Amino acid sequence: MQINRKQFILYSIILVLVIFLSSFKLDYYIYQPGGIYALDEVVNVDQRFESEGEMHLVTVRGGQATPIYYLWAKIRPYYEIYDLDDIRPEGISQEEYMNTQLHIMESSQEAATVVAFKASDREIDIEYKGVYVMGVVDGMPADGNLQPGDQIVEIDGKAVNSSQEVLEIISNYSKGEDIEAKVIREDEEMNVSFALGTFPNEPDRVGMGVSLVTDRDVTVDPKVNFDSGSIGGPSAGLMMSLEIYDQLTTEDITKGYLIAGTGEIDYEGNVYRIGGIDKKIVAADRDGADVFFAPNEKGKDGSNYEVAKQTAEKIGTDMEVVPVDTFQDAIDYLESLETK
Repeated sequence: MQINRKQFILYSIILVLVIFLSSFKLDYYIYQPGGIYALDEVVNVDQRFESEGEMHLVTVRGGQATPIYYLWAKIRPYYEIYDLDDIRPEGISQEEYMNTQLHIMESSQEAATVVAFKASDREIDIEYKGVYVMGVVDGMPADGNLQPGDQIVEIDGKAVNSSQEVLEIISNYSKGEDIEAKVIREDEEMNVSFALGTFPNEPDRVGMGVSLVTDRDVTVDPKVNFDSGSIGGPSAGLMMSLEIYDQLTTEDITKGYLIAGTGEIDYEGNVYRIGGIDKKIVAADRDGADVFFAPNEKGKDGSNYEVAKQTAEKIGTDMEVVPVDTFQDAIDYLESLETK
């Protein structure tokens, strides 16, 4: 069949339009339900014990919008559209953003390992190497007093080795009270004093207005190996801690079930809120999970658990949604299950 000039021009215009609609990047970012991943393929403890069931982490997919993707997200349930600057600060590339998320995942893996090894009474050695300021909140007390990269050595004469110790000390103070922090900045030791304040969105929470990280070396026996690929962020912490614990112990805590869930975890086993839990409920149900652990946030209104429960009811899933505030809450629930 021969194509005349008018047809050629029309087809060319259509082709250019299709390429534009499917590839031109808009200043929006879209989140949607992702998938679930068996953690026995992500986490491998040397000389591990096997289980009948499986622990799964759950993901949310995200990407910068194109015109077609944007229109699709407008009509699909559990797709959310955000301004790109709300997700990725101006000047930060997608590669830099993902590298940050992968670094957070590494920290989450370490916290999960510490929690699981302590709970299973296995050999673990932790060498603390300092508390560092990662970021300072604009307009908060630390702004102009502390800087990213500062090592906090003492708070009001009390030596600190972890960010948790800093938070515990600060929790005993009231708004307006002065603190003195001894810090090391560019190899120089100095004292910095300022009054504490409250957070704009949390008027009852007193703080400096900084994000902190603890530098530590964790050595465990047996060795734990991770292969999380391109999965980033902190939200797999709870499920990784459960998987490591399951591989370390002779008891099969899965009881033959497909167990999914989400939640950031700290070194003390506390479970914290994550984003996109409605999308994770959809993903876990779609892939056949029996149980889903959701951060309870001590029962506050609008908690992850509350949103997860509402979403589960809306989609009509048979999956059991379980509220947890700690690693131990999840263990207690699993121990109460009858074998499938």
